[in-house]
Parts: sequence; structure tokens; C-alpha cells
Amino acid sequence: MVNSSTAALDATFAALSDPTRRAILSRLAVGERSVSELAEPFDVSLPAISKHLRVLERAGLVAQEKQGRIRRCRLSAEPLHDANDWLENYRRFWEERFQRLDALLDELKREEKKRHRRHRKEKKDAHLR
Repeated sequence: MVNSSTAALDATFAALSDPTRRAILSRLAVGERSVSELAEPFDVSLPAISKHLRVLERAGLVAQEKQGRIRRCRLSAEPLHDANDWLENYRRFWEERFQRLDALLDELKREEKKRHRRHRKEKKDAHLR
């Protein structure tokens, strides 16, 4: 069963899966822009940019407002915050795993040093006999 927060995360990650939409969000992170301003750097049609904006809007990442004949867009960062919270759980998971791996590697290094010292001592002792 999919709850509303799962559906919202799905929509956010689906919207972020496209490089053009990520680039649009990057431009909006700097400030509000009109649809035509957002379309400028892309080699796609204005209707294609509008489709990308609809995907971003459905995901809650972009808010649009009509000012006369011009549609202005702004970033709505809350879904990004929610996605970051979700990812943060996995970052902690991997951080704990890496810390345990570091501890294991440190222990293996200590054991290797002990074996090396013991081997050198045995070799020295054998040479003295």
C-alpha cells in the first residue's frame, strides 16, 4: 500500500530523474524566472519545457503564478527537504557500516603488525642460536 508520503517521494524522485528538470530546478534555486527565461538555455521547444514544469509542479517542486501574459515559476523546496530526510537514513546506515569496516581494518592492521614483530623476533632468535 502506498501512502501519501511515499507517493510524494516517488513523484519527487521521478521529477529529479530527468537532467533537464534538474537544470530547471538549479536555475530556480537562484531565483524566480518566467517560463521563457527557463527555456532559454535548452535546445527544446517551449511546450517541452512546459511539460517538464508540469512534472515539477505535480511533484510540488515548482510553483507557477500567472502575471498578465507571463507565467512566473519559483522553487518550492519542501519536497527536496523530504527527499533529503529519506536519503539521510541511508547515509547514516552507510556511515555506520563504514565505521565498522574502519574498525575492522584497524584491528587487522594491529594483528598484522603483531605477526610481523613476532616473525622478526623469531627470525632474530633463530639467528642467535
